[in-house]
Amino acid sequence: MDESRKKKCREALKDKKRIVVKIGSSSLQHPETGDLDYTKLDVLVRELCDMRNRGKDVVLVTSGAIAVGKKALPVSNVEYRADSPIAVKQACAAVGQARLMMTYQKIFAEYNQVAAQILMTKNTIVDNLNRYNAHNTFSELFRLGVISIVNENDTVATYEIEFGDNDSLSAIVAALVEADLLILLSDIDGLYTDDPRKNAEAKFIDVVEELTEELMDMGKPSTGSEVGTGGMNTKLIAAKIATHSNIDMVIANSRDIKVLHRILDGQNIGTLFLGKEKVYFDLPEFVENM
Repeated sequence: MDESRKKKCREALKDKKRIVVKIGSSSLQHPETGDLDYTKLDVLVRELCDMRNRGKDVVLVTSGAIAVGKKALPVSNVEYRADSPIAVKQACAAVGQARLMMTYQKIFAEYNQVAAQILMTKNTIVDNLNRYNAHNTFSELFRLGVISIVNENDTVATYEIEFGDNDSLSAIVAALVEADLLILLSDIDGLYTDDPRKNAEAKFIDVVEELTEELMDMGKPSTGSEVGTGGMNTKLIAAKIATHSNIDMVIANSRDIKVLHRILDGQNIGTLFLGKEKVYFDLPEFVENM
């Protein structure tokens, strides 16, 4: 793709009206302690409120509930790990989700913005009535000017009904609400030909016009974070869901949360995946087979 077309694609982001933003656990915590990074949270909320003030519909898909609950509970004697019993994870999620939402509500209130919480499982999408009701809830919240905060319902989700990662969840939410743009804030600048942390020769890809099998194979099924669940593999699956739903998607580094407004200003930041028109995509079937 030539540079002039790339510039036009970036400029088009200025006109997006309905935006889903996903931020991961590692982006919300201090790496030294695992505690919430309130400075980043405040900047994130301010950016989202500014989007809303621009007249955009906004949804935030946020990780962090289990990590927050883990810090609040005496789980050291259980030695919490990724393979810990499901009941331990659900207990951490139950406590952490309440604490995380309380924190968000307080910060959003400082900017005179109302926030709502929506917890989802696969059944929310696969079941026709549940999907219809969820769509109606989002639509009414948009009409009322509310910013929805979405997370997987980890307190009840089991292997059979869990999404497993919020990258995929954010793309599914974007498709459900008929968003124009999905922004994944990650710990990497975007898509490379290989893992840049391991291969100095890896080249950055700024625009993806066609999500080929070759590009999908570049995904790594791992993450560099102990608290996150998604590596580049899950981000490329999210890109497949989004682009096949005619939604543009950007992967950008969460090191500076202020990249959000720069992306919406059309700046060349992160990797832009272009949505595809007139592609048949059965969202419920895709989710059921995940």
